Amino acid sequence: MQHREKKCFYRRIRMLFLIGLVLPVGTALASAPKDNCDELSLDEAVTVAMEKNPGLAAIRARYEALAAMPAQQSSLPDPVLSLGVVNIPLDSFNLDQENMTQMQVGISQKFPFPGKLGLKEESAAFEAEAALEQVGEARLNLVKNTRTTWWDIFYLQKSLEIVRSNQDLLRATVAAARTKYEVGKGLQQDVLLAQVELTRLMDREIFVANAIEKKKAVLAALLGRQVDAGCFDIPGQDVDLELPKILPMTTLQAVSLTSRPGLLALEKKTDATRSRIELARKDYYPDFTVGAAYGYRQDTQDGRDRSDFATVRLSMNLPIWTGTKQDKAVAQRTSESLAAEHQVREFRDLVLAEIASEFAEYSNTVRQSELYSTSLIPQAEQTAAAMLKGYQVNKVDFLNVVRAQLALYNYKITYWKYLSNAFKALAGLEAATGASVYEGEQ
Repeated sequence: MQHREKKCFYRRIRMLFLIGLVLPVGTALASAPKDNCDELSLDEAVTVAMEKNPGLAAIRARYEALAAMPAQQSSLPDPVLSLGVVNIPLDSFNLDQENMTQMQVGISQKFPFPGKLGLKEESAAFEAEAALEQVGEARLNLVKNTRTTWWDIFYLQKSLEIVRSNQDLLRATVAAARTKYEVGKGLQQDVLLAQVELTRLMDREIFVANAIEKKKAVLAALLGRQVDAGCFDIPGQDVDLELPKILPMTTLQAVSLTSRPGLLALEKKTDATRSRIELARKDYYPDFTVGAAYGYRQDTQDGRDRSDFATVRLSMNLPIWTGTKQDKAVAQRTSESLAAEHQVREFRDLVLAEIASEFAEYSNTVRQSELYSTSLIPQAEQTAAAMLKGYQVNKVDFLNVVRAQLALYNYKITYWKYLSNAFKALAGLEAATGASVYEGEQ
């Protein structure tokens, strides 16, 4: 009996030593100081992205380049100035030997067939308008990506808070198990189980902290910042978490058909292809070149005056190879227009499907987050507290205590996941619609 009691005593000493190692490590992780970073609200993040994102700046520059095209396309070709010496005698190269020898200066101007310049300008104007709509589409996507990433970080930071809070709860559970074990009323496996769960939470803390840093790097890129150019934190307090009421799905789909920039851009491109069809048909008609020249003749060798010459020219191209040129050009432009129309219909269907998907996601996550905040989490908190008290008076098994605490931990994290997903779906819904989705703002 003495040997068994002595062995049991040494076993308890080892257990207390292990607990002494685990608890300080967990406390150090939980109390690790945060970097002194500036807080970045959601509105601030969107504003910075609009101003600093290089991808958006590139699309704006492309629009500005295309906006300069219509005026160029509507202008006549540059006139041609010609200088020459005509009818030089090869036997003497003398300019006053022959009557037809003259020094000539001329100018000519090409005039496309009426309507061609207008169609070129119209096509270029449609392309510029499409580029402007693409700027709007890029803005929507940038806002969506910025808001989505911001809410991802918000959720991960809340998860980290919950992990650390649950560590404190488990430390209290470890302390209770240790106290019972010291007086010989607890079981060794209870202490081991609590230690394992505490260590798993420490591992989870490291994982979540790493995920936060990765998402911050993504957000920094969206904001046009270098990853190491100063840190920032997402505020955990004073964040508006009220989920707004939105318009019906059918209303949002109808609005998107006239407000989604990406769809409008494709429609403008389709208009441009139609203008190019008409331009290709105009190529069946000739272009004209009008020119005038002045010819100067030197006086004769015996001093007689020679009159100068004036020349007027009218020339045109002859579109006679219509089977291999104009016909093929019209067929090409017609196929391009047909492809553009198919793209419009495809994108329209994608927009409607995207709105339906985001609407369903938002509606479901709103209901799920409300269920967790009003029912599951309060019930789980009461259950966990009751289980711990029951364990302290030997009325509840220790495994049930741990299960109750882990259920509460998972419910809290799931709640923040649903809530952040709701705001992410809202961002996606606004981007898909291209306009406000809130009730009372249409």
